[in-house]
Amino acid sequence: MDSLPNGPSSPVDMVVDYYLYDYEYAEPPRVTSLQNAVPQRTFSDFGDDVYFVADQRGYESVVHYLAGQYLNTDDSGNVADPRLQLNKVVREISYSSSGVTVKTEDGSVYQADYVMVSASLGVLQSDLIQFKPQLPKWKILAIYEFDMAVYTKIFVKFPKRFWPEGKGREFFLYASTRRGYYGIWQFEKQYPDSNVLLVTVTDKESRRIEQQSDNQTKAEIMEVLRNMFPDQDVPDATDILVPRWWSNRFYKGTFSNWPIGVNRYEYDQLRAPVERVYFTGEHTSEYYNGYVHGGYLAGIDSAEILIDCAQNQMCKYHVQGKYD
Repeated sequence: MDSLPNGPSSPVDMVVDYYLYDYEYAEPPRVTSLQNAVPQRTFSDFGDDVYFVADQRGYESVVHYLAGQYLNTDDSGNVADPRLQLNKVVREISYSSSGVTVKTEDGSVYQADYVMVSASLGVLQSDLIQFKPQLPKWKILAIYEFDMAVYTKIFVKFPKRFWPEGKGREFFLYASTRRGYYGIWQFEKQYPDSNVLLVTVTDKESRRIEQQSDNQTKAEIMEVLRNMFPDQDVPDATDILVPRWWSNRFYKGTFSNWPIGVNRYEYDQLRAPVERVYFTGEHTSEYYNGYVHGGYLAGIDSAEILIDCAQNQMCKYHVQGKYD
């Protein structure tokens, strides 16, 4: 492949490049740091196999199971713990050397000795939560050093199947002159007879699509599919699901990505507490950022840091030098 600043220029080379990089990191290789991408620790530590979640209970069943390990549940196994406050939008966190105060959108006020902030990197980069006093400059810089990428899986339902099936036919690539333009398609191997296609878009295309109507997106998709299958009778889609992670104020993107120039130093700063305010989330996972298991493992690590301070008075958090 040619090595132009923006990557390969021919449609076929570009979609292959996109499949190898953007499809995993949600941003092109020209902005992604190799330090965090090679080796890809998720695959080297847990294996190359990738599975699609087809459980009828949904992904949230995993969250409910984990929550049930430490929160009180009712006779049916559902979480019913008065300490868990749902549908509360945190808008302000005031902190000092003696404690924290959290205020929510509905006017509720909560006092605590410490607070753990698990909001996404995108939310931290937005104005949803106000910190009082303002976070120190080094912390703000660390938050903005990282990218909040956008990764969109669009599901499209049809009245009938018109695409080929069989072994080795789960993925199809669409070679466009525009990078990432409806390039990666998956056919519903996991949902037989559902007549659903899945197309993944990222980055600029995700942001563009989020700002247009679903009908416009559907029309673009139909044009692409009829170009992909010119000899088939491609019917109009009957339904479409377009997630809008970037537009949602509670996410402001899908997951974090390490840009060029970022290393362990900025990561340590991103995870570092500020007085009694602690931080966690997939963006604070050194090796698995961008993945659910990264958020889970980072939560354990961050909780241990907080517990060391609260119970053992071991409150010093070491940030290794940038070039150490």
